[in-house]
Amino acid sequence: MHEPVKIGICGLGTVGGGSLRLLRGNAGEIARRAGGPLQVARIATRRPESVAVDGAAAIGGDPMALARDDAIQVVVETMGGFDPAHAVVAEALARGKHVVTANKALIAERGNELFAIAAKNGATLAFESSVAGGIPIIKALREGLAANRIEWLAGIINGTGNYILTEMAAGGRPFAEVLAEAQALGYAEADPGFDVDGVDAAHKLTIMAAIAFGIPLRFADTFTEGISALTPEDLTYAEELGYRIKHLGIARRSAGGIEMRVHPTLISKRWLLSRVSGVDNAVVVKGHAVGTTLYQGPGAGADATASAVVADIIDIARQLRAGASRPLSAPLNGRPEAEAPPAVPMDSIESECYLRIPVLDRMGVMAKITRVLESHAISIEAVIQKEVHGGSVPIVLLTHGVAEGRMNAAIAELQSLADVQGRIGRIRVAPFPAGD
Repeated sequence: MHEPVKIGICGLGTVGGGSLRLLRGNAGEIARRAGGPLQVARIATRRPESVAVDGAAAIGGDPMALARDDAIQVVVETMGGFDPAHAVVAEALARGKHVVTANKALIAERGNELFAIAAKNGATLAFESSVAGGIPIIKALREGLAANRIEWLAGIINGTGNYILTEMAAGGRPFAEVLAEAQALGYAEADPGFDVDGVDAAHKLTIMAAIAFGIPLRFADTFTEGISALTPEDLTYAEELGYRIKHLGIARRSAGGIEMRVHPTLISKRWLLSRVSGVDNAVVVKGHAVGTTLYQGPGAGADATASAVVADIIDIARQLRAGASRPLSAPLNGRPEAEAPPAVPMDSIESECYLRIPVLDRMGVMAKITRVLESHAISIEAVIQKEVHGGSVPIVLLTHGVAEGRMNAAIAELQSLADVQGRIGRIRVAPFPAGD
C-alpha cells in the first residue's frame, strides 16, 4: 500500500475550499488516478477557528509555517495576490516542495523568479488553474500540442467581461447597468477594475504566450485595454457589419516577434469564438500541424477551478511515486530572454479597425473625415451612417489594415475637428480569417 502524498492548502476561500471538497468527495477516483492516496495534512487560513474539517488535517493561520513543514510534500496556494503568497511559494520551492497555485497574477508578474527557484531546487510549480478555470488549456499547450509550432492563440479569458458584453448585446443595455447586475449576481467584484479593465485577461494571456512561444513571462509587454468605453450601439453596428464584439486576448507569432494584446475585438459571426456567451471562457489555438483547435468551458467558480488544482496535484503525485528526482518538464519550456523572440510594440501591430465618430449633421463632414484618413494612408472598407440623434449623427467606418501608431495619429486629428462631437470609439478587428 502506497503511503499517502501529504498536501497542505494555503487559503480556504472559493478555490481552496472547492479543492478540499473535491479531494475528499472524490478521494477514491483521485487515488486511482494518482497511483495511491492523497492526504490533506495541513490547512492555513485567516480564520482557522471558523473551519470545520475532520481531524486528519492540522488547521492554523500561518501559511509560512505550512510551507516550512517537513511533512508536507505539496503546497497548494489559493490565497491570491502577492503578499504573503509570493513569500510562501518561494519558501516552499526553496525547500524543494512542489507547489500548485491558482494565482495568475503571481505567475504572470513574478513567475520568472519563482520558476528559477523551482528549477534550482528540483521542484515543480504547477499552475493549470491560473488560466481559464476548469479548461485544461495549459496542459493542451504544453502536452497535447507539444509537436506543433504555435502560430497564434486567441481567447475569451475573463467571464465577467464576457457576461457583460453578452448582456449588452442581448438587451441593448449600457455598460454601467449590466456591470451593476453582474455585481449583484456575484459575477463581478465590488471593485471590478481587475476584470473590466483587462488586467485579469492580460495575466492569463501572458502565461499562455510564454508556453506557446517558449518565451519568458512578459506581462509588462502585454497591451491591455478594457471594455468600459463600449456602448450598446457599438455592438449593434458590429452585428450590421457581420461581427460580434468580444474582449479578446491575442498572442501571435509574426516576423517582428511575438504580439501580445488584450482589447475589445470584432470577431466574424462565422467564427465559433463569437458564439461563446455568458460567463464561459474559450481559447482557440492554431498549430502548424494540427490546425485550429477550440477549448471552451467554465472559466471560474469553485468546482471548475478546483478541478484544475486537483489535476495538478495528481500529476505531481504520479511524479513523486515514479521516483523522479527532478521535474518531468521545464517550467515553461522556455528560452532565456536573450534568445527569445522580442515582444512586438503595439504601435507597430497592424489591424483593421472599426471607428464610431459622433459628428454634427452638416454637409461636407464625411469629406473632412475621408481627407484626414487619406492623409494617414488609411483606406475605408465599409461605412454606416445612422439617423440624427439630438443634432449629432454617428458615422461608423470599417478600415483596411493599418498600423496602430498611424491609426492613433489619425484618431487624434479627427478628434480635433470642430464637427466631431464626443469621443471617437475604436475597436480592432480580429487578425484571423473566419475559417481559420
